[in-house]
Amino acid sequence: MSGHDNSSQLRSVLPFQAEPAEVRELRRVVRKQLTAWRLSAMTDETELVVSELAANVIKHVGTGVAATLVLEAAAGLLRIELHDKSHGVPVLGPVGRDDECGRGLHLLAGLAADWGTLPTVAGKAVWCELSADVEPRCQRVQRAEAALMEYRRDAGAAPLLRSQSVQILEESATDLITDLLHWVTAGGGDPDGLLDRAQMHFEAEVKAA
Repeated sequence: MSGHDNSSQLRSVLPFQAEPAEVRELRRVVRKQLTAWRLSAMTDETELVVSELAANVIKHVGTGVAATLVLEAAAGLLRIELHDKSHGVPVLGPVGRDDECGRGLHLLAGLAADWGTLPTVAGKAVWCELSADVEPRCQRVQRAEAALMEYRRDAGAAPLLRSQSVQILEESATDLITDLLHWVTAGGGDPDGLLDRAQMHFEAEVKAA
């Protein structure tokens, strides 16, 4: 894997082979690059997006094929592009609870400010843009929303658009918290203690904001 970074343009081009070991190394390079750009607060979301895009290449284009990740930060946005040599365009469609394919695109749509595909001479690029100006608390909100949308799909509910009622997501949040309490109890943990710790962390972060 090799890369090119011009700090004045905040652009990095990272060719890699679409293999699990290479994807792990790609995430490491991404972390390093974001730190250099002073965007380390975006590391979790960016790594998640990169992992999902690379996984789609491995699954739908082929293991070991050549691909290229492009990162570019400008105007308050971090643009992520993954180029491969396939002309097949991914389509965002409904996903059932037992479906193994298509979840990555829903997750991408939940996290990104915008996303899409574009044809290239060699194949295509799937791109997305993440907001580089989001405060840590807002990033938590975005992660929670993406997790809730994924949770709804696992439960067999229809996908939600961002414009739809927040109340529906709140109901899903209640169900998710209930499942987490069952999980803690099944492992011999204390559900009340978990809720108390979460409340303490929340109040501390709100106070610090």
